[in-house]
Amino acid sequence: MNRNKREKEYYSIDVGDSTFMVLKRYQNLRPIGSGAQGIVCSAYDHNLERNVAIKKLSRPFQNQTHAKRAYRELVLMKCVNHKNIIGLLNVFTPQKTLEEFQDVYLVMELMDANLCQVIQMELDHERLSYLLYQMLCGIKHLHAAGIIHRDLKPSNIVVKSDCTLKILDFGLARTAATGLLMTPYVVTRYYRAPEVILGMGYQANGDIFCHNFFSASQARDLLSKMLVIDASKRISVDEALQHPYINVWYDPTEVEAPPPVITDKQLDEREHTVDEWKELIYKEVLDWEERTKNGVIRGQPASIAQVQQ
Repeated sequence: MNRNKREKEYYSIDVGDSTFMVLKRYQNLRPIGSGAQGIVCSAYDHNLERNVAIKKLSRPFQNQTHAKRAYRELVLMKCVNHKNIIGLLNVFTPQKTLEEFQDVYLVMELMDANLCQVIQMELDHERLSYLLYQMLCGIKHLHAAGIIHRDLKPSNIVVKSDCTLKILDFGLARTAATGLLMTPYVVTRYYRAPEVILGMGYQANGDIFCHNFFSASQARDLLSKMLVIDASKRISVDEALQHPYINVWYDPTEVEAPPPVITDKQLDEREHTVDEWKELIYKEVLDWEERTKNGVIRGQPASIAQVQQ
């Protein structure tokens, strides 16, 4: 793309304590959240004619750890495609060359609230069980590809007013088949599974332990099975989906959706310098741009993908 043309497509705006350099298609930016991995704002996408969330990764190349997390989040978000996993709509950088490359922006679906807010409400069992069912569907989809989230907590689970639920934030996710002893310092401490706190490694059903937020009487049996200290005796995702509190919502198209295909088979084993991580991430951004041009993003027809450019 011509340098002058690319420069004209972007504009700068202060969002909270950060400066966003975004495509002009995104307007009305408002800060909605921040964390260790980045700053998130809402915006209106004039191309798609819908509200979206834009996440600016926080200093992704300040060290190897941040760079690896940024790469992992981008690769995994490009792979997953499930109604209960936050959808990636766009990826861009305002920089024109690898040498200038320093900012990564992820554009995602905009939701109404996270579970930190929802759990303050008085919810009936119909809504509680439906929310939990959707969490389990999303977790099963990740586990089917060998992805363990490792950081499931209320702030990483978002909902819309119609009770639609989605899981987000894959900066700490790992694939389960690596055989590595996974670091115990991952999820927010009070949501960690016991085996993670004790440094015993992280099994797939560690995600089951992490995300519980209700304690209503009708759910006590399921809750007691989810909070078993011994991971080998803890209920699995498949078993939880068959539990009477949950299976009223069971839909094979949601539960048995095709698993995501991880494009980078060495995702967890990779160890690189910051400059090498930077080049890998830059290639992923360019790959997204190329796939968008060819109309193959998330299985969308070319006519829709072309609108996203």
